[in-house]
Amino acid sequence: MKRRELLKWMGVAPLLGALAVGFPEVLRAGTTAIARTLRRVRPGEAGWPSAAEWEALNRQVGGRLMKLADPLAACRADPAGQACGDFFQAIRNPYYILDHANLTQTSGWVDAWTSKPSAYAVAAESAADVAAAVNFAREHKLRLVVKGAGHSYQGTSDAPDSLLVWTHPMQDIVMHDAFVPQGCAGKVKPQPAVSVGAGQIWGHTYEAVTPKGGRYVQGGGCLTVGVAGLVSSGGFGSWSKRYGTAASSLLEAEVVTADGKIRTVNACNDPDLFWALKGGGGGSFGVITRLTLRTHELPKFFGVVNATIESNTDDAYRRLIARFVDFYREHLFNAHWGETVHFTAKNHFRVSMAFQGLDKTQAEAAWKPFFDFVKASPKDYKITAPMMVAAAPARAMWNPEVLRKIPGVVVADSRPNAPLDNIVWAGDAEQSGMVLTSYASAWLPQSLLQPARQKDLVDALFAFTREFWVELHCNKGLAGGQPGAVAAARDTATNPQVMDAFALAIAGSIADPAFPGIPGHEPDVVAARKDAKACTKAMQDLYKIAPDAGSYVSESDFFLKDWQRAFWGSNYPRLLAVKTRYDPDGLFTVHHGVGSEDWSADGFTRVA
Repeated sequence: MKRRELLKWMGVAPLLGALAVGFPEVLRAGTTAIARTLRRVRPGEAGWPSAAEWEALNRQVGGRLMKLADPLAACRADPAGQACGDFFQAIRNPYYILDHANLTQTSGWVDAWTSKPSAYAVAAESAADVAAAVNFAREHKLRLVVKGAGHSYQGTSDAPDSLLVWTHPMQDIVMHDAFVPQGCAGKVKPQPAVSVGAGQIWGHTYEAVTPKGGRYVQGGGCLTVGVAGLVSSGGFGSWSKRYGTAASSLLEAEVVTADGKIRTVNACNDPDLFWALKGGGGGSFGVITRLTLRTHELPKFFGVVNATIESNTDDAYRRLIARFVDFYREHLFNAHWGETVHFTAKNHFRVSMAFQGLDKTQAEAAWKPFFDFVKASPKDYKITAPMMVAAAPARAMWNPEVLRKIPGVVVADSRPNAPLDNIVWAGDAEQSGMVLTSYASAWLPQSLLQPARQKDLVDALFAFTREFWVELHCNKGLAGGQPGAVAAARDTATNPQVMDAFALAIAGSIADPAFPGIPGHEPDVVAARKDAKACTKAMQDLYKIAPDAGSYVSESDFFLKDWQRAFWGSNYPRLLAVKTRYDPDGLFTVHHGVGSEDWSADGFTRVA
């Protein structure tokens, strides 16, 4: 297993502690109300649909029912063979994975889960296809799972012996100059928006909205992440402090609920369900089939800043951390800046931040005080990668023709005749097919930036790097952001801590694609457990200064104990009430999703 510094866009959080006061009573109340189905059916068991019943479903969905094959069949037959080697090479391409219903973007998590295909999948092209699959699963007591792009680190789009609703074929993108949600005429002002099918990814959506449409839509950083999954989990983009979360941009959604009904939900229709879809977690309330998101006027420029500094002594590194924390509060704690700073082992500090609304000269001026500090102490610091500031007209961002011409920026889909816009950021490319070995994150409150608390933050970051490495994702906390963006995010199901957090602290490790039971291609379990232990130990230094820190649902520890509080805080009781109303039998069950405490880990048996 190759252990390495966690790439940008990654995160997790093994938060400890009891549920907030009052939660146990709410959970017990929800348990009583939810679900009458006690056990779901597996292949070969009594009640599993007959061949004739599967064929009837196939006819109903226009021949789009697929029996999924084992993607590792060639490797099980000959682990050292050419076909097996070709498979492991193929899954290093995220677009190959996207096009296969029996694969997920993450191959698994050591000691947590391993990617395995569903028994059958409906390649849904419409909400009617989804409704047919939902009805079939409910009537036959099947385990149901939903996948768009398959980027869940928790394995929530993966469940063997299940029926998969695969929304990948639903990729329509429609721009609107003046969108009004259904039933909201006279109540909501028309506004520019984009409607996106549930199978669409952010890279293609950005291309349609920005280079082609001249607007901006708030989404995720990784280009192959699914739009629906990111919105339903809350979702942060590089400039969340300016534009808010992806969930707060949602104007309307088409969703199929557990009763098989196709609903159009917004602030005027089914407002509680609409609110739950805005950050309440994917796969828990229904199957989203289409989303409409507000778009924003483009700034003049988008840009990035990159640099790496090495400290010659521990004391110098501590002083560098202290200077950065104070510098960030003074110069970067605003709506212009987002993305990541990295504090790593061997006293390395790396900047990979993004900005909007500034030109190159303004961005350079913002960083000048910090680099003046570094350059004033050449005996203490070595700039191993000089500061690079790049700014481009905003409309050039996400233009595949432009990005492909810049060396080292993107990696293209290597398959013959692949579309031009099948690209992924070079920094994200090695995540394709990865195995997770450890993962941790915590939202850090803005009070830690105040002079009286800065020493606590500096000490914690320094101590962390003695054990592991940590990143601060400044775009994944809204404190310091544009007031309107913060206000809009408050009207979502996301943990309210996000509004007061200046950053999400992230740590973790990944390994190359691997699967248990495939000789020569198995994860190094010993090394993985060592990583996990070191990461967990290092996180305690952050919990000491932020003991009640919450976590982002999509970037969290698989083994998190108090996930209800960590993911949703005071919003969890309301989310559970929505779950009870719209999915009383618990048809939609995912790992650490709303209401999942009533079910076994595999989602097949009610345990409450």
